[in-house]
Amino acid sequence: MVKKRVHQIAKEYKVSSEALLSILRELGFKVRSHMSVVDDKMALAVEKKFEQEKEAVKKEYAWKRQKKEEREKREELYKKIEKIKSRLKAKELELKRKEGIKRFDKRKDTRIRFKKPKKFVDKKQVKQSVKKTFAQIESFKKIKRYRKKTTEELGVEEPTNVIQVSEYASVAELASLLGVKPAELIAKLLELGVIASMNQRLDMDTIQTAALEFGYNVEEVKEVGIEEEEEKEDGKDLLSRAPVITIMGHVDHGKTSLLDYIRKSNIIAGESGGITQHIGAYEVNSSKGKITFLDTPGHEAFTAMRARGAQITDIVVLMVAVDDGVMPQTTEAIDHAKAAGVPIIVAINKMDLPGADSEMVKNQLSKQGLVPEEWGGKAIIVETSAKTGMGVDKLLEMILLQAEMMELKANPNRRAQGVVVESRLDRGRGPIATVLIQKGTLKNGDPFVTGIYYGKVRAMLDDKGIQLTSAGPAQPVLILGASGVPQAGDSFIVTESDQEAKELSLKRMRLYREKELRRKKQISLPTLKEHAVEEGVKELKLIIKADVVGSIEALSDCLEKLSVPDLKVNIIHKGTGAVNESDVLLAAASDAVVIGFHIRPDMRAKEAAQREKVDIRLYDVIYEIEKEIKAALEGMLEPEIKEVITGTAEVREIFRIPKVGQVAGCYVQEGSLIRGDKVRVIRDGVVIYDSTLSSLRRFKDDVKEVTSGFECGVKVENFEDLKPDDILESYQIVKIAKKLEEA
Repeated sequence: MVKKRVHQIAKEYKVSSEALLSILRELGFKVRSHMSVVDDKMALAVEKKFEQEKEAVKKEYAWKRQKKEEREKREELYKKIEKIKSRLKAKELELKRKEGIKRFDKRKDTRIRFKKPKKFVDKKQVKQSVKKTFAQIESFKKIKRYRKKTTEELGVEEPTNVIQVSEYASVAELASLLGVKPAELIAKLLELGVIASMNQRLDMDTIQTAALEFGYNVEEVKEVGIEEEEEKEDGKDLLSRAPVITIMGHVDHGKTSLLDYIRKSNIIAGESGGITQHIGAYEVNSSKGKITFLDTPGHEAFTAMRARGAQITDIVVLMVAVDDGVMPQTTEAIDHAKAAGVPIIVAINKMDLPGADSEMVKNQLSKQGLVPEEWGGKAIIVETSAKTGMGVDKLLEMILLQAEMMELKANPNRRAQGVVVESRLDRGRGPIATVLIQKGTLKNGDPFVTGIYYGKVRAMLDDKGIQLTSAGPAQPVLILGASGVPQAGDSFIVTESDQEAKELSLKRMRLYREKELRRKKQISLPTLKEHAVEEGVKELKLIIKADVVGSIEALSDCLEKLSVPDLKVNIIHKGTGAVNESDVLLAAASDAVVIGFHIRPDMRAKEAAQREKVDIRLYDVIYEIEKEIKAALEGMLEPEIKEVITGTAEVREIFRIPKVGQVAGCYVQEGSLIRGDKVRVIRDGVVIYDSTLSSLRRFKDDVKEVTSGFECGVKVENFEDLKPDDILESYQIVKIAKKLEEA
C-alpha cells in the first residue's frame, strides 16, 4: 500500500495542510509537519471526523428546514386568526345595525315600532375562542417537538422524501427528480456558492446539499445494473464452493515457483504444466477438493481490485523466504490483506537451503501481528520449499481446512455474476476476459455486461484451454464475445436479454465519460510549472527505472543534488528492468514522472500510461536527464522581481493645454524616457507620486523614447501638480528567472 502524507490527505479533502494538522492533533495523533506519514488508523480517524462534520451540516440544514416549516405554519395560523377576527367584527357591526330601534316619522305614525331582536353573539365566548387560538400558537412548538419524540420512541419512522441519484447527474436531471424547474435549482445553487448551467454535472456532495434545500434526502446509486440489497437466498440453494487464493509476498521469495510446482503436481487432473500463459486464474484438484488460485502481479493488483469493490479473495497465502525474512513488500502485503479482512496463511519458503532458521522469520512475523499457533497465536505457518515440494501438500491441506471453517457457499441455480480478473485484446479472437464466477452458472450464449461493455458469450475456455459449455461458482473461465476490453476488477453480470445488456452498457458508458472529464490531469515535465502554480506543488516525484543497479545509483545521486530548500526531488521508487504497469499505476497515484534509462516500457505499461495520462521519459544519456529535470525545477521556482531605473529628467517649465491638462517641459539628464514606463515624481528628494508616462512628445510629434541630452514634453497619468525643478525618475519592473545555483 502506498503510504500517504499529510498534505496529500489534505488535498483529497480540499483543506489546507495546517487545518488537517490541527485536526490530527485534536484527535491525539503526534504529527510534526505536512510531510508526516498518515497511517491507516490516522486516515480512518480523519475520515470519521469529516463524516461527522458532514452529518452536522446535514442536521443543520434539516433543522433550518424544520424551523422554516414551523414559521410558515405559524404565519398561516396568524392569517386565519386575523380573518376570523375580521369576520367576527363585521358580524358584530352588522348585528348592531340591524338590532337598532327603528322609529317612524311621528307625523305619519305616532307608534314606535320595535323590530324583533335577533340572537346576540356572546362576546365572552368570542374572547375565550381568541385566547384559546393564541394559546395554541404559543404551544405549537412544544406540541411539534413532543410528537416527534414520541414517534421516535415508538420506533415509527416519519415519511421522508428520498430520491435515488447517481453521481455526476446533471442540473436538469436533478431538477426533474426534485420536481422543480431548472432555473429554481440554478438559483439555489448560486445561493450555495456553486455556479452551474443546466447541463453541468454535479458531484455527490453538491447534489446532497441542494436536495436538502428542497426537502429531499439523497440515496446514491452505486453502479447501474447491480442492486445494493439482494434478495436473501434460500439456504437450500446454497452449495459449497472452492476457495479463492491469492499468493502475495516480496520479490524473489518464491511465489511463481510455488505456483509452478502446484500446477505441475496436479496429478488428479493429469496435467504437467498445461496452463495457458495469458490467464490470470486457474483451478487445482487436490485429494480433498478444488482450490482456485489467482495469478496476480502482486499486492498492487490485489488492492486495485479491492478498491474497485471486487472482494474476490477468500484467503491470502503470504510467501516469506527464510534467507531474507520479512521485507518491506512483505509488510505491505500484510497491511493490504488486513485492510481487506482476509485470513492469512504464511508459507516460509526455501527451507531446503542449508542453515535455514524459521524461528527468526516467526519472530519477525510476530512483530507484524502474525503470531504462530505454536506460540499461542492464531496465524497458520507452514514451512515449505517450492523447489523440492517440501510442505506443499500440508499447505494445500491448511488452505482447505481454513476454507472449511469459513463455510464458503454460493447458489449455482441463478444468473451468473462474477469479477474480471484479467483482460487483453487478441488479434485473432478480439477482446478476451478472464472472469471468476462468484454466483450462478454461466452458459454459452448468455448476454452479459462487464464494466462499460456488453456482449454475448461466444466461447468459454478453462485454464487449460479446453472449451466449456457452463461454469459454476469459484471457477475461472476465459470468455470471448465482449464489445471491448474491460478492466481488472470490473463486475460481470448476466442479463435477461441482449437489449437490457446494451442499455446498461450505454448508461455506464455515459457515467464513465463524465468521470473521465472530471479527472485531474496528471503531472508531466512540460506542464510542471503550470501544475505547480495551480496545485502548489513544491516537490517533484520521480520513479527511476534503469538497466543496471549502477545506473540507478548514479541517477539518484545526480538528481537528488538538484534539490534546493524551496524545491525537493523525491525519488519514490527505483528499480531495474523495463517500465511495467505497476510503475505506471504508482506514478498515477503519486503524481510522479517515470524516468527510464536504457530501457523501454512494455505494452501493458504503454496502455496504462495512455489511460492514466502518466508522463514516461526515456533517455540514453544521463546529462539529458539532469538538464531536463533542472529546467523543470527552475520553472517551478518563483521569479525574482527586480526594478531597473531607465532614466531621469528635470522639469523646466509647466504648460496648461485645454482638454489635455498639465504638460511638463523636461530635460532628460540620464538614460532615456520611454512612453508607458513607470515614473516617480521626486520633489526635494521625496517621492510624492508614482504613476505612468502616458504621453511623450518632441516638438509636435509623438515619440516612443527620448534619450539623454534632449528636451521633451511629458504627461504624467492622473497627476496635475507638477512644478519646475521636480525630478522624474522612470523605471521598469523586470522578472528574472531564478537558477538553481542562485536559489
